[in-house]
Amino acid sequence: MAGLLLVALTSAALTRVAIGYALRRQLFDQPGERRSHAVATPRGGGIAIVVTLLLVDTVAALAWPSAAPSLLVAGLGLLLVAGIGWWDDHRPLPALRRLLVHVLAAALLAGLVKAHGGSWWHALLVLGFTTSLINIWNFMDGINGIAASQAIIAALGFAVVLPWPASLAAIALGLACLGFLPFNFPRARIFMGDVGSGALGYAVAAVAALASVTTTVSWLLLLVPVSLFLVDAGFTLLSRILARERWMEPHTQHVYQRAVQAGASHAQVTGTYVILGVFSIAVFIICRNLQPGWEAVVAVGWFAALTGLWLLLRNGLRHQ
Repeated sequence: MAGLLLVALTSAALTRVAIGYALRRQLFDQPGERRSHAVATPRGGGIAIVVTLLLVDTVAALAWPSAAPSLLVAGLGLLLVAGIGWWDDHRPLPALRRLLVHVLAAALLAGLVKAHGGSWWHALLVLGFTTSLINIWNFMDGINGIAASQAIIAALGFAVVLPWPASLAAIALGLACLGFLPFNFPRARIFMGDVGSGALGYAVAAVAALASVTTTVSWLLLLVPVSLFLVDAGFTLLSRILARERWMEPHTQHVYQRAVQAGASHAQVTGTYVILGVFSIAVFIICRNLQPGWEAVVAVGWFAALTGLWLLLRNGLRHQ
């Protein structure tokens, strides 16, 4: 228990250090029409989550030598995603260069899945899912607390279904985010930055991939803990592509952003996503022992419900 508390405290202490660094280096996110905040705010606080997870990864490798190679490969992937994000926070990089690093990191995770008994199809699925989630978490990190809180919720769901000691990966992820959260919600003293948001997407994908090789839960149901981000980011991206907009550029068209524009506070919107997220992991946990076919039916039904809600909210917010 003391060790778990230390994970959260380490993340919190490192976040304080990150705030000081950002202030000294003048690393600020400036407000603008494509952003959801009103004052200049330091960025890059997600480095605290990354360093905490890398420390946990190192300790775990020492504690379980047989798992050390896999832990080090997963840690390398996290370091790659965080590193390119850190660079981008200091000096913006072309999107393609960032994407290539994301794919490389995702390929490392996919290789681990293949090495631990997964099929080539399974590995390709992890490759695509991880690359997508790295960018989705970046897209969805636009208001106070939303990215960290959804990672905590997803980690909680995966921790319940993962066997010991694999569940420690999810627990550590949740606690690292918990240490950062008070500095980002309800008032943001620092933003996560690309260094944190992309790495957080990778970490969540890594835990989901771990669940896919250590449990019998179907892949469709494993998507449910991250379903809110998948639906909001996925359909918003699709709508922008269909409208022939420059979809790679920053924007404020996600439902959570439109809700803030309509007058809701960051705390209200993040709180609503938290409530829906808790429902998602409740569905996930309750249905995890069903037959694979029924797990798929539940997952499809849940995604259909969220899609309907997304369409309802998007259309409603469009007319306000």
